[in-house]
Amino acid sequence: MGTVIVGLIIVLGLGGALTQIYPGPAIVLAAVAVWAFMTGGTAAWVVLAVSAVAVVVTSAGKYVLVGRRLQRAGVPGASLLVGGLVGMAGFFLVPVVGLPIGFTLGVYLWELVRGTDQVGARAAAWEAVKAQGLAILFELGGCLVAAAAWGGALIRG
Repeated sequence: MGTVIVGLIIVLGLGGALTQIYPGPAIVLAAVAVWAFMTGGTAAWVVLAVSAVAVVVTSAGKYVLVGRRLQRAGVPGASLLVGGLVGMAGFFLVPVVGLPIGFTLGVYLWELVRGTDQVGARAAAWEAVKAQGLAILFELGGCLVAAAAWGGALIRG
């Protein structure tokens, strides 16, 4: 029964990584950690180590690579900050989709305030959308590696 609960929590974490509504990687890692502590043994600790490395590397990599991509595209940090703040407000105002819509809208509006023309503001907003997609792929990838390691340990027995 405990294995089923851990599996369901991992699926819940995968949903968080995909939707960015709640911290999916932390949930997946916590579920694997609880399973490892309850199960014990070398295989469980190896699975936990692999999961931790996957989640930490992809979480850190997401910020580094997404930040570089946005910098190369010429989107300044202030635009990202405003986008993040508007995204947080959007999260509470429009359930489920408010965060990405708010982030994109915030970047777009700040670019206009900064004096960028419509074309440049739209280009910055589009880069923000692509960056969000890349961040989702990174988080989901780390969670899937952790889930696969856990599933492999269960199959191996």
